[in-house]
Amino acid sequence: MSNPLLIPFDTAPFSKIKNEHFKPAFIEAIADARAEIDAISQANEAPTFENTIVALDFSGQQLDRISSVFFNLNSAETNAEIQKIAQEVSPLLTEFSNDITLNQDLFQRIKTVYDQKETLDLTPEESTLLEKRYKSFSRNGANLPEEKKKRLREIDAELAKLKLQFGENVLAETNKYQKHLTQESDLDGLPEGEKEAAAQLAKSKDLDGWLITLDYPSYIPFMKYASNRELRKELSIAFGSKGFHQDALDNQENILKITRLRHERAVLLGYKSHAHFVLEERMAETPEKVYTFLNELLEKAKPAAEREFAELEQFAKDLDGISQLEKWDSAYYSEKLKQKLFNLDDELLKPYFKLENVIAGVFKVSEKLFGLQFEEVFDIDKYHEDVKTYRIYDAKKELVAIFYADFHPRAGKRGGAWMTSYKSQYLENGKNIRPHISNVCNFTKPTASKPSLLTFNEVTTLFHEFGHGLHGMLANTTYPSLSGTSVYWDFVELPSQILENWCYEKEALKLFATHYQTGELIPMELVTKIKESSTFQEGLATLRQISFGLLDMSWHAADPSHITDVKKQEELAFIDTDLFPSIAETCMSTSFSHIFQGGYSSGYYSYKWAEVLDADAFAYFKEKGIFDKEVATKFMDHVLSKGGTENPMVLYKRFRGAEPKIEALLERAGLLDTPVNK
Repeated sequence: MSNPLLIPFDTAPFSKIKNEHFKPAFIEAIADARAEIDAISQANEAPTFENTIVALDFSGQQLDRISSVFFNLNSAETNAEIQKIAQEVSPLLTEFSNDITLNQDLFQRIKTVYDQKETLDLTPEESTLLEKRYKSFSRNGANLPEEKKKRLREIDAELAKLKLQFGENVLAETNKYQKHLTQESDLDGLPEGEKEAAAQLAKSKDLDGWLITLDYPSYIPFMKYASNRELRKELSIAFGSKGFHQDALDNQENILKITRLRHERAVLLGYKSHAHFVLEERMAETPEKVYTFLNELLEKAKPAAEREFAELEQFAKDLDGISQLEKWDSAYYSEKLKQKLFNLDDELLKPYFKLENVIAGVFKVSEKLFGLQFEEVFDIDKYHEDVKTYRIYDAKKELVAIFYADFHPRAGKRGGAWMTSYKSQYLENGKNIRPHISNVCNFTKPTASKPSLLTFNEVTTLFHEFGHGLHGMLANTTYPSLSGTSVYWDFVELPSQILENWCYEKEALKLFATHYQTGELIPMELVTKIKESSTFQEGLATLRQISFGLLDMSWHAADPSHITDVKKQEELAFIDTDLFPSIAETCMSTSFSHIFQGGYSSGYYSYKWAEVLDADAFAYFKEKGIFDKEVATKFMDHVLSKGGTENPMVLYKRFRGAEPKIEALLERAGLLDTPVNK
């Protein structure tokens, strides 16, 4: 009983957990969960919705809690020991998961209830749970003969290991590279704050001079501002070649194995491809619809992107005599052109976006929209001193959620930004159990002379992840598996992407965008420029997102067994979208963690799909007022609180009164007026 993970806990007891606690806790929790499953599958009573479907949904809760603590740490505060444990416990979890979905007695009980569904008088949420539970078995091999079930288990165990290995390789590659600069002239063009951050980073490693790494807060500013083209090239190639060095950290073989195993698994289950399997449970439904959607966007975006590229090419030529624009020139000249066109750059804006003020701002926006109150607290255990903890209350002072915020990069933390959950919301014995939600980002740390000041892109990232957070916090469902962000993958980005819109609105910005030194409110002409520049190079940005979606589909929408060259496959996928010359030394797929480690395989199109939803939804807010209580309440009642309790299109139409229109996105992106449409 001395293992803190095996003693019932509310908030995670991080300070008491040692690495050696994890594996024994997993083993015991799996055994306990297995006993719960056996009790359900071997019950003498006839199967009912309550004793089978509901009982199954509430089983294994201790295992879920331990898993959430462990795998969140493996992303946000990992080390070699945790990574080793992950490799050891992942097959155990996969085996247990398969033991459930391939348990014939259990499936028989579920099928009995499912076959009676027309006579059971279920609520929409209960019907969804029954449908979801039945499909989670049928879509994972419950109807297969024994021999094929055995192969399915082998595939799942291997995939679990390969995905972990892929992610570990990307993290190791990111941490391995550092560019140590000793000549200040090599930093020409970099703003003072970025130089100071690079010097602080060098000092933290006992080095003189400056250090540039592949972590976003270090890499992005260098690519955007450094005038030394050769150094930009070196950094760009280092960033673009992660997992592509024919060494121990190379991910090419992992990709070929992952895609082949996914395809074999889908065929085993009776599907044409992995994408066909995945999309059956998405709003998009089929690979054909995804391709139609991406190609429709491509048709609108490509002419605009080509014009923007030509403009950028000419600008670089006029400014610096650049005869061939390369990928490492893109961010640098785009920033210069943006400054010229709008007299606006991140250095002008950053003083108005002190991290603490932006956090207060997203809280204030949430308060005005949904009546939430935020209180920073210091009695909740945390896994790193950088983490801030909050209790969130509603207008009646009742607890809504606990919130963890972790905003700065460090060696044991993977790049990017994400929302996660330590505890789901659900109803139990008439009590509403509230969720524990976390946002993890990688923003520049404060320096000796400056607080953490965010670029405008980082501001929208913070709002984006907090939108996911609200989806988790405001959950109000009965069953844990339908709560919060447990929705169709191409619907999950709606709450996050819609919240980004408030970052562009004067009414919202005046709540938090004040100068960190003078307290002066952001000048309205800067707000106007933010708004005007929001569609700057939108054609190129859209083309880039489409290219990632097409690359994802090229790996997953057909049989990949003929693919032997990862780079060649990528070039074929990018043939209609790549305007820059290809770089032989780089390969995006080998570090495309979204689709090879995360949950976005056959789902990367979701970002653009959800943009259609969010543009259409925000148009409704704009119609009525961005803080209109009625619209906000409808959004909370029909989208944020409902989780996956009903089909997302049903929920969306209940909020909006109609299906979303792609025109809302095209109009917002400034892509309706391209010559091809005239």
